[in-house]
Amino acid sequence: MLTVKEMNGLEGKRIIVRVDFNVPFKEGAIRDDNRIVSALPTIKELIGKGAKVILISHLGKVQHKLASEDPDKFAKQIKEGNLAPVAVRLSELLNQPVIFVPETRGKNLVDAVNNLNNGEILLVQNTRYEKGEEKNDPEIAKIWADLSDAFVMDAFGSAHRAHASTVGIPEILKSEGKPVAVGYLVEKEFASLSRCVDVKDTDRPYVAILGGLKVSDKIQVIETLLKKCDKVLIGGAMAYTFLKALGHSVGDSPVENDQLDYAKNCYLKANGKIVLPVDSVISDAFNPAIRTTIQTVNAGKIPEGFEGLDIGPRTRELFANEIAKAKMIFWNGPMGVFEQDEFQKGTIAVCEAVTKNEKAFTVCGGGDSAAAVKQFGYMDKFSHVSTGGGAALEMIENEGHLPGIDVVR
Repeated sequence: MLTVKEMNGLEGKRIIVRVDFNVPFKEGAIRDDNRIVSALPTIKELIGKGAKVILISHLGKVQHKLASEDPDKFAKQIKEGNLAPVAVRLSELLNQPVIFVPETRGKNLVDAVNNLNNGEILLVQNTRYEKGEEKNDPEIAKIWADLSDAFVMDAFGSAHRAHASTVGIPEILKSEGKPVAVGYLVEKEFASLSRCVDVKDTDRPYVAILGGLKVSDKIQVIETLLKKCDKVLIGGAMAYTFLKALGHSVGDSPVENDQLDYAKNCYLKANGKIVLPVDSVISDAFNPAIRTTIQTVNAGKIPEGFEGLDIGPRTRELFANEIAKAKMIFWNGPMGVFEQDEFQKGTIAVCEAVTKNEKAFTVCGGGDSAAAVKQFGYMDKFSHVSTGGGAALEMIENEGHLPGIDVVR
């Protein structure tokens, strides 16, 4: 793949960069600007080469069917998806003006692009304001492609989506003989996650740690990792589906009953590769306001009226011992309800065990586990923390392939 560093002759050229500015907001203010900060190296590389930089991104969800079904909800989504505050924050981070065009097509956008000077930056309004974005509509892809002389993909968190802004634009530009490349963020993500896909003997033992809520969300990644890994440690709520499938009592813990046969067969076929919790921290209520009891019990002996909300101390030790042996570690999904202080110990224990293993190449696969890593102060201690949970999992599942990256190859 062509990388942004390898791109030459960019002075005066219009470069569209697909970034991931899908940042969280709270009360109208950006709550976490990490995704904006992650895009800075690529943006600075391009403006340093005298390019005219056109940034495009989505923000939140825009369900266009609501325009007729529920106009108020649609208007709310449009309002919450406005990228104007992102332009302000980006300008602060770069210490230079960022031109914001509150439209996704039309004369104002074309004129703004044509008026750009070398080294200037323009941010286009939310790509999902366009109904055709998520359908990879060739019409909107062509409108955007016509604005540019080259394309850079630097939105790893959207690389698993074949949208107009991720796949449509580069397809058109490639057909016109124009360069398409990956930015620094995507280059780093691809290199790190590719190592987890094409496993070398020097990276063994390879241990995966999976958590989160649903087995059904991770069936494909479980199947793939069982083929590649030496051990797969399963925690979080999804562990209770496995435990129930094996005949254990899990009380009121969340279980996907339609996945019990799969979980049992998966465990038996894994021939000892899957490691399940041996004890759980349980409570009589998820809601702290009505909770009366927290205790630790054997993972397969949770009484009725109680649910597992974290892995227990023996499981933390069991998992830590497996993690300590590893030469490579991939982690996706917390071990418990880490948002509540009482149920953080399992997720923190994984953070500690992974970062203590200095001989291992360690990857946190985005999503809630990345949020936990940041919250508990371990962000800089992993070899790589992915910016895209869904994309990271799909890249593992699909043997290193993602639509938004394959199109650049």
